[in-house]
Amino acid sequence: MVQRLLSTHAIDGFFDARQWQILPFQRAAWQAYADGESMLIHAATGQGKTLAAWLGPLAEASDAQEPLRVLWLTPMRALAADTQAQLQAAADALQIPWQVGLRTGDSSSSQRSRQRKRLPQALVTTPESASLLLSYGDLLPQWRGLRAIVVDEWHELLGSKRGVQTELVMARLRQLAPELRAIGLSATLGNVEQAARVLVGPSGRVRRIGGEAKAPPTIESLLPDTVERFPWAGHMGLSNVEAVAQRLQQAGSSLVFTNTRAQAERWHDALRERLPAHPMALHHASLDRAARSAAEQGIRDGSLRTVVATSSLDLGVDFAPVELVVQIGGPKGVARLLQRAGRSGHAPGRGSHILCVPTHALELAEFAAARDAIASGTLEKREPLRNCLDVLAQHVCTLALSGRVRAEEILEHAHATHAFAELDAARWQWIMDYVQRGGAALQAYPQYRKVQQDADGVLRIADATIARRHRMAIGTITADAHMQVAWMSGGRIGQVEERFIAGLQPGDSFLFGGRALTLVRVRDMTAYVRAGRSRRLVPRWAGGRMPLSSTLADALLTGYAQADAGAASGPEMDALAPLLTLQRDWSALPGRDHLLVEQVRSREGTHWFVFPFAGRHAHEALAALVGWRLSQQTPVTATLTANDYGFEVLASELPTLTEPLLRQLMTAEGLHGDLLAAINGTELAKRHFREIARVAGLVFEGYPGRGKSTRQVQASSGLIFDVLSRYDPENLLMHQAQEEVVRQQLDLDRARQVLEPLPHQAIVLATPPRLTPLAFPLWAERISSRVSSEDVATRVARMVASLEQAADRRRRRALRKAG
Repeated sequence: MVQRLLSTHAIDGFFDARQWQILPFQRAAWQAYADGESMLIHAATGQGKTLAAWLGPLAEASDAQEPLRVLWLTPMRALAADTQAQLQAAADALQIPWQVGLRTGDSSSSQRSRQRKRLPQALVTTPESASLLLSYGDLLPQWRGLRAIVVDEWHELLGSKRGVQTELVMARLRQLAPELRAIGLSATLGNVEQAARVLVGPSGRVRRIGGEAKAPPTIESLLPDTVERFPWAGHMGLSNVEAVAQRLQQAGSSLVFTNTRAQAERWHDALRERLPAHPMALHHASLDRAARSAAEQGIRDGSLRTVVATSSLDLGVDFAPVELVVQIGGPKGVARLLQRAGRSGHAPGRGSHILCVPTHALELAEFAAARDAIASGTLEKREPLRNCLDVLAQHVCTLALSGRVRAEEILEHAHATHAFAELDAARWQWIMDYVQRGGAALQAYPQYRKVQQDADGVLRIADATIARRHRMAIGTITADAHMQVAWMSGGRIGQVEERFIAGLQPGDSFLFGGRALTLVRVRDMTAYVRAGRSRRLVPRWAGGRMPLSSTLADALLTGYAQADAGAASGPEMDALAPLLTLQRDWSALPGRDHLLVEQVRSREGTHWFVFPFAGRHAHEALAALVGWRLSQQTPVTATLTANDYGFEVLASELPTLTEPLLRQLMTAEGLHGDLLAAINGTELAKRHFREIARVAGLVFEGYPGRGKSTRQVQASSGLIFDVLSRYDPENLLMHQAQEEVVRQQLDLDRARQVLEPLPHQAIVLATPPRLTPLAFPLWAERISSRVSSEDVATRVARMVASLEQAADRRRRRALRKAG
């Protein structure tokens, strides 16, 4: 009989000493754990999910000599250190002699060596590091004592390949420790039931535990003095810096969230100029770990009053609730805004408040729509992925490194995951052939014959070079084409996209990490810099064009429909009234029961503007589809532009747009095949294949300090793609690349949701004499993407002035007619 070190009385005292209240869902979680159940704990930010998950395992603690009992997975390295400190502090306060360890890509080699000899009682790590640990055969005995695996921020992993990797890790650990309990933690999720099932696999049992309903956050929009009737997204909302600075001065502590790292850099720089004596820091994923840690500690201990951040501070990093949260730009998702708002009043019983700052006028409608969606409890779903064969191939090689696993064991636990529950014998045999021989086309090359099967059926990787390279590649699921940024005098600053650095010449300056830097030279995938004087450029990282979620888009259309019916209310829609009135006068307002389409003629040619409100990715697909189908009917060269609200098709001469023609061009019939043809699917799939090739181990990116450039990796993967296309056309990784392009990059499912109801949906076809308020942002986006000697802002401003004059003339005519 194991002696329990933690009593109910001790837990009650722990909460009482901090003047915290034990919530019912926390007690339910502790009881579920004691009953041997897996669970998904779904509660709002700040309600105490961490303690709900942690105190159950702590209640089973017996002594300081226990083996590994709890594996805590976190989706971001930025969360790991803070989580480890939280867990250790709770254990110490409750006098539990457990050690909570930390292992991420930032961990030192000496720390990793100690953990190889003996793992602590609890280990906080990332999915990649957990997968790497499974590759060491000598750690297998320690895994067998594991009792709980906690997946923090499960909603952030669900729907990604890292989520698939997490599923495989959990399934393998359940195989080694059959009594293992899985605990998922989530705050903002629309498909909670499905998320719970994915956590434990199709045959697992799981309990859903929900926190107490939290009052919706107060969402306040910063209303500009003048709301432009012709907005565009080519700026970052910096005209609102003065108003935001005043609010920051009034607040004791603040978080300013932006949607992109480039936007964070610009806002941090602008706010620092306005508030030179205001303690402030910058936080985003490309900064060095030391800089991020300093910002987190500063907001925690009060030495900083403001931190400007991206999604790197959305999740789990714990600090006292700030007084003010600011959202710069449209949130793009309901759950994202709710998550960020929860950073204020981040404690049970405290309300949340967020100030939303538009970067252009139409984002005011997004803020209002997000408020309505939150009030109705409508959040985005995270759809889990299936049959990511590149991740499975990597997993097979990882376990083969341990020299302790058979193929049938891997297939068994793969089938126990949602991702591979439907994996058939043919695809499994293909995977095994791929890892053992390289497949039909690559079997002649030794570097692709990675895995060997012993006479006793055990899988091994005997080649030391292949083993070393594979361990280095396990984290490539999240890898981007980044270059390190370092001082010439020594010391790392962070990382930026390689293509940004490739566009610079030595002597060029750019703003990064809140500093003006000048590029000196590039060597071994590192950009060496010195302090610079000018601030001409800001890096543009991948992911800067975050698409509008379908949930927020639907709420947005509902808001426009209410405005059209005169039923819209709220300060945002009131402020937008002049814009909406002009849009209605010149064309029409969008709505959920009809598709708005505008045809405009200008000196550039004929413009078709289509407004499905389905998000940028789906609109890129629909624009390509319409342009390609049109070209099959008549010779035409069209320019295509997309944003979150719609897309533009422009040509010197387009046929007169009629409702029958539009329905023909936008039919759902043959969507998949036509879309592939429209986007030149082979070339796009070839570029996407690089990512699959990295995960599946077809290309090697080089050793630390001697990494290959993106161009070299692309050339290598492109060569392999060509070889497979010619000699192994049925290669499953090639088919996967094609499917991921149309389903993820182009959001095929969302595009289909637009097209399928169209035969029964009304089409409002307008022919305004000039660009409308909704069409103008698409025109401005196309202009800003062109290479021109004319300053984009100047040209846009000139067009705005022209349109405003036309709107004023129309208004005066209407007044004269009415009077």
